[in-house]
Amino acid sequence: MELNKYSKHVTSDPTQPAAKAMLHAIGLTEEDLSKPQVGIVSTGWEGNPCNMHLNDLAKQIKVGVNAQDLIGLIFHTIGVSDGISMGTSGMRFSMPSRDIIADSIETVASAQWYDSIIAVVGCDKNMPGALMALGRLNRPGILFYGGSIAPGCHKEKDLTIISTFEALGEHIAGNIEEVELKNIIKKACPGAGACGGMFTANTMASAIEAMGMSLPFNASNPAVSDNKNIECGHVGKYARLLLEKDIKPRDIVTKSSLINAMKVVTVLGGSTNATLHILAIAHAFGLDFSLDDIQKISDETPYLADLKPSGKYVMQDLHKVGGVPAVMKLMLNEDLLDGSCLTVTGKTIAENLANVSELTQGQKVIYPVVQPLKSSGHLQVLKGNLASEGSVAKITGKEGLKFVGLAQVFNSEKECNIAIQAKKINAGSVVVIRYAGPKGAPGMPEMLKPTGLLVGAGLGNDVALITDGRFSGGTHGFVVGHITPEAYNGGMIGLLKNGDKITIDTESNLIEVDLSDKEIDKRKRNWQRPKDEVTGFLKKYRYTVSSASQGCITDGF
Repeated sequence: MELNKYSKHVTSDPTQPAAKAMLHAIGLTEEDLSKPQVGIVSTGWEGNPCNMHLNDLAKQIKVGVNAQDLIGLIFHTIGVSDGISMGTSGMRFSMPSRDIIADSIETVASAQWYDSIIAVVGCDKNMPGALMALGRLNRPGILFYGGSIAPGCHKEKDLTIISTFEALGEHIAGNIEEVELKNIIKKACPGAGACGGMFTANTMASAIEAMGMSLPFNASNPAVSDNKNIECGHVGKYARLLLEKDIKPRDIVTKSSLINAMKVVTVLGGSTNATLHILAIAHAFGLDFSLDDIQKISDETPYLADLKPSGKYVMQDLHKVGGVPAVMKLMLNEDLLDGSCLTVTGKTIAENLANVSELTQGQKVIYPVVQPLKSSGHLQVLKGNLASEGSVAKITGKEGLKFVGLAQVFNSEKECNIAIQAKKINAGSVVVIRYAGPKGAPGMPEMLKPTGLLVGAGLGNDVALITDGRFSGGTHGFVVGHITPEAYNGGMIGLLKNGDKITIDTESNLIEVDLSDKEIDKRKRNWQRPKDEVTGFLKKYRYTVSSASQGCITDGF
């Protein structure tokens, strides 16, 4: 079989002498020009612990690729650190970065005629962005997650990046001194790797492994470990296999594999961001998948993982008791997975799991299916007059299932953060942060800072927070995001006033404001879109992005 069916357009065409000359210039021989070219795209950069080690991993992977008589060629794309930009205007660039990543990988692979792509990814938007590109390209490819960070430790208590925001809230509330706050900040992130709880990076890594697009154990092998280094050496073998068998991403990612992915997200208590990304991935692969599918999966799938942010453990603990494959084996045995789905190993899910050990006896990270933390999923799609096109709540059961309160309305995250720090949030309120949607912000920033501050201030169980923005995977509490239509588009969230009575009922999947149709019509007539000055990339994003209920896609909907 012809393995270089793309690269041959520049390496074998006699009318392309300039292409050959340039490839000779980078060190390729005449013999090399007949070999398949594998683009190894790294999202590595020095400014973020999630990504700081990825360039080194890409180099290790290249060695393994070249050993398979393939030509590995490393290139790079961008990343944005959510943790560093969180709570600032820079966070508006986080969600849009997913689409820059997808566009740039598609651009390089297409322009350079690479036969295959290996994406070395770390932080939240890297993974969905890379997978979206692979769906568009549909050339043999593998995603390689750089792994999770080890937990920090302070006073014999595990720390994650979320601990810093909650500690700040505790300090503002007067419960801890500044010296302890500084100690927590210094100890929270001990080295390389993505944020350690079942936050968005680990959620998407687990989902993509369940989808079949990464190697078994890829999601749970820690960033700094022998296992991760050994895994690098295996990638080349499977890259060769995919080329030889002509197994392409669209052979692997199907409606069934997306359902598998969302079931694993549900069992593990994953991030609300998974809904945005799975919808966008489905679009890139030409698959019909909606919020209704996500709700159906949540109704039918138990929540089993005692993982942060709502639970006790971190990804490293899951690794020690068997990792994501052991969880998937449990699910397969309980008829919660479709084992017939193909994977990048060339084998099915069931075949990959056949020789995988079950979860360690006596482990406490994953609850039994017969004794779940919650019998249905934590991700709930809510609709009503406040979100006629949908919204997404993260309800583990610890927060309660229903919240009724009076609105405290803020037109930006910054306004809300100031109010929290000034102790102006009332217990029993529904805190509303609006104009934070994909068009409104623009960029749909995460609301981790206000939720962290509320928890740290002791209000985590006493208020709800709703927004047309989104939440970090590290957020917990009674929160509802992705409200559509968003305020910028004249949605109901943009018409709310202080004191409006809001009901959030996750048993009835309802979110509504207690207003008459006459009052709502009056407010709609009087509503005016706020004027703001947005330039550059964010201006372009505002005009191209779809709603959150469609995955914030930017290439037509």
